[in-house]
Amino acid sequence: MAAAGAGAGAPTFPSMASLIPTPTPTTPVPCLLPRRRTKPALRASPIPRPKKPSPLSCAATATATSTPTPVRAAASKPAGSWRDLCSLNAWVVRDYRRLVDSVGALEPALRSLSDEQLKAKTAEFRARLAQGETLADVQAEAFAVVREAARRTLGMRHFDVQIIGGAVLHDGCIAEMKTGEGKTLVSTLAAYLNALTGEGVHVVTVNDYLAQRDAEWMGRVHRFLGLTVGLIQAGMKSDERRASYGCDITYTNNSELGFDYLRDNLSRNKEQLVMRWPRPFHFAIVDEVDSVLIDEGRNPLLISGEDNRDAARYPVAAKLAELLMEGVHYTVELKGNNIDLTEDGVAHAEIILGTDDLWDENDPWARFVMNALKAKVFYRRDVQYIVRNGKAIIINELTGRVEPKRRWSDGIHQAVEAKEGLKIQADSIIVAQITYQSLFKLYPKLSGMTGTAKTEEKEFLKMFKMPVIEVPTNLPNIRVDLPIQAFATARGKWQYVRAEVESIFQLGRPVLVGTTSVESSEYLSGLLKSHNIPHNVLNARPKYAAREAEIIAQAGRKHAITISTNMAGRGTDIILGGNPKMLAKEIVEDNILPFLTHEPTDIDMEGESTSHKGLSKIELGPSSLGLLAKAAVMAKFVHKSERNEWSSSMAKSTIAESIEMAQTIGMEKLQKRLAEESEMHPLCDAIGLAYLSVLMDCEIRCLAEGAEVKMLGGLHVIGTSLHESRRIDNQLRGRAGRQGDPGSTRFMVSLQDEIFQKFNLDTEWAVRLISRITNDEDIAIESNVVVKQLLGLQINAEKYYFGIRKSLVEFDEVLEVQRRHVYSLRQVILSGDSESCSGQVFQYMQAVADEIILLNIDPQKAPKTWNLAKLLAEFVSLGGKLLSESFKDIQEENLQSALEQMHGCGPVEADSLALPNMPVPPSSFRGIRKKTSSVMRWLAICADDTSKKGRYTNTVNLLRKYFGDFLIATYLNAVEESHYDDSYISGIEREVLLKTLDTLWKDHLVNMNKLSSAVNVRSFGHRNPLEEYKIDGCRFFISMLSATRRLAVESLLHYWSSQVESDNIFKTEDQ
Repeated sequence: MAAAGAGAGAPTFPSMASLIPTPTPTTPVPCLLPRRRTKPALRASPIPRPKKPSPLSCAATATATSTPTPVRAAASKPAGSWRDLCSLNAWVVRDYRRLVDSVGALEPALRSLSDEQLKAKTAEFRARLAQGETLADVQAEAFAVVREAARRTLGMRHFDVQIIGGAVLHDGCIAEMKTGEGKTLVSTLAAYLNALTGEGVHVVTVNDYLAQRDAEWMGRVHRFLGLTVGLIQAGMKSDERRASYGCDITYTNNSELGFDYLRDNLSRNKEQLVMRWPRPFHFAIVDEVDSVLIDEGRNPLLISGEDNRDAARYPVAAKLAELLMEGVHYTVELKGNNIDLTEDGVAHAEIILGTDDLWDENDPWARFVMNALKAKVFYRRDVQYIVRNGKAIIINELTGRVEPKRRWSDGIHQAVEAKEGLKIQADSIIVAQITYQSLFKLYPKLSGMTGTAKTEEKEFLKMFKMPVIEVPTNLPNIRVDLPIQAFATARGKWQYVRAEVESIFQLGRPVLVGTTSVESSEYLSGLLKSHNIPHNVLNARPKYAAREAEIIAQAGRKHAITISTNMAGRGTDIILGGNPKMLAKEIVEDNILPFLTHEPTDIDMEGESTSHKGLSKIELGPSSLGLLAKAAVMAKFVHKSERNEWSSSMAKSTIAESIEMAQTIGMEKLQKRLAEESEMHPLCDAIGLAYLSVLMDCEIRCLAEGAEVKMLGGLHVIGTSLHESRRIDNQLRGRAGRQGDPGSTRFMVSLQDEIFQKFNLDTEWAVRLISRITNDEDIAIESNVVVKQLLGLQINAEKYYFGIRKSLVEFDEVLEVQRRHVYSLRQVILSGDSESCSGQVFQYMQAVADEIILLNIDPQKAPKTWNLAKLLAEFVSLGGKLLSESFKDIQEENLQSALEQMHGCGPVEADSLALPNMPVPPSSFRGIRKKTSSVMRWLAICADDTSKKGRYTNTVNLLRKYFGDFLIATYLNAVEESHYDDSYISGIEREVLLKTLDTLWKDHLVNMNKLSSAVNVRSFGHRNPLEEYKIDGCRFFISMLSATRRLAVESLLHYWSSQVESDNIFKTEDQ
């Protein structure tokens, strides 16, 4: 991603003739015929599968030609073409050029400033904003300051196209920038500018590794300019998270951000909050925005509780699932991950389980049987999960990473554990949930960056109102995308992949092979091992994932072969010749770690001998070797002088801090410090100096090797299957040809691939077509007809998943309105003072009194027709002992007589209302605040236009005011008689309000999830499931709020009459 050095001229790219394999006398090979203008014909290899296709090279070979190549012509085409004139994107980019010119004009003046003067610009910008200027007024200057700060701290100067990218982000759009164009550096522009307001900026990445890397790397620019930089990582404590969110710029990953938001809305006091409340969201820059908002948009974030009641049923259901046969006892729909039991299946299950009805509410087995069958059919080991240390750990299919803290909901994870014979963990009950779409809609201003978003622009516009702007590349893209090869069988595909990898390895070019699962990556690894081809594997297994940084650092080196699961989601560029910084860090760790700690690392080094075989060794100069030896001696001395043994993680952390420090202060200052402190054995300085020296050697070696690799043709990428989206395929292709480098890509697909089976796509026509051409089903077919058909099937899969995401968003919008109301109410209760908390209690009490009254009266009919006996009984039961004493002698006739006397009466005192011959409310409305509260409640009752109106509306309003006053006055009287101080009373009120709200909101989420599944059945009755969900969801929510108020009021009234009764209420609700 580094901008430095990329300004060199684009390397000469060969003609397409060099891409055609050269036949040898002994091994004939398939050739790539030139494209014909007539109707495309099917082409097949004329011979059986080759053991070793001839080398595929992007460099000039023995073929001599003077004809300019199409690729060269495309690269040299002038920017102003007719296509550009008709492109809205080109006009938008052209408009940003004016900003680029303004930033460039400021650069000479900023170059002349000292470091302190440059840092002072931040305070100057903030002062100007405070005086009324806008961010647009300071944008050009701020961008120029960031560009200069990056040049001084990182040695990287923003290209003009990166300035455009920063402006796109600041405008709340998505910047589509190809792989290697420096998206991480671009984010510093918009992040700095928007952080000047002091409201906080979130830079969101897809994993902890990238968040930490960016916070340390790009954070140097922000810290240099006087901004504070925070980092959120898994496992951090609340205090650390709170401090990080309080910084000007916070780096985090999408899941940590979502869970922090949910956890904050489950906290019981203000001290537990970690985000910036009451406005935690201001501006976010989402890296790999398509992965976060689209790929992961189908999976909501859930926080769940535990329920052990049904743990014993899962192993029984798993044994039953083993006995049932597909096609006989159940049918499978791969597309929707659905399983249906046949009549025979139901009968067999009921006999084996000894039950008369699988769906019996008192003995429910259906859910466990269905989950066991889904675990058997859809959840495959080494594809969806791996087993490690007796636990089933989910593999994120988008990134290839394991997610130890994530579990499938609805009993699926327990079913997988039962299938594998593992210990059954507690079942999950949803406590809080949110989708990424709903989470990021909370930001008033949102932007994103990715290498592939244009194909999903319509979805971004519709869902998030975010247009996609294609930012031009700094250098022309000269990558060659070779035709897709189709195979009838998976066996033929894998043999061709192995043969192509072998031929390119012999040529010396680095190869990246993208696979879709751990299983397929290890199958290919086995094929390569059988032919003694050295390679690296990068997948979810710990022995590989722990070496991720090392593997990626080597992936662009000569002879390097990397097999990766979904490399597109890893966010790290593959630099031709190797990544010098990562290689230097690896060398320092190898030389220093053994002297700092004797604790073995957690890395399983299986396969290291084959992975490093064939790669040239980095040769270090005498200076580097001497500095490494000196640092090793100091490390040994420090280790001996320390009484406590250093852990491996502590030693690695020390080395990482030393390296970061060295990059910040530079070699000259380090040498000076070491000379001044020669007797103090400064270990960190010694490690830092050794790193800088090794880095210089690595940069020289990587630069030379990178030039060799470019001459050979650059990185070759092989895709082994079409993904469910063209966008993910394009991400894999984008790994080759970064920053104008040469490269090539090839996709090989089989008609037996999972995507075709999962969507029940008709591929029989292709099989028949191949059988007409050749009798060998393992032969590759290159045909525009076949390829177009396959890509058409992929587009159908994209449409299907878009429909799922669209439906999820539409359903979640209903829940989002409810969630915002509940979370806003929660924050009012949590963050308010004692007065606001008491005011909330009074509102609850008045609302409960109103509900009891309005359910038992009709303002259009006379009071004698009202159900006054039930009204009195409900009201008295509400307060228990506090109300029963006052109303023990009151009958229905007393209340009816009082209402008849009040009907048509004159003015009444709103703050001291009493009904004739009825108990007088305790005189607790003393003081201006309480009297004002009483009057305001009366005005709210009179202005209520939601209740039914009629002839006796005024009488009903008086009744509502009387019972509301009596309830509140009785409560206040009981509180005063307790003689507790205000802080204790406020704490009790807050705890009761929050606990009742959380308890019933949790139940509501369960009900809404059940409803979302149930309404789909109503489509058979020609009813819109979404509209049905909205109607019933609204009804559920109103009932939930009513129950919340009722339970809170009952709990508070019972608390002051008997603490034991109140505690029993909470225990019952928790159960």
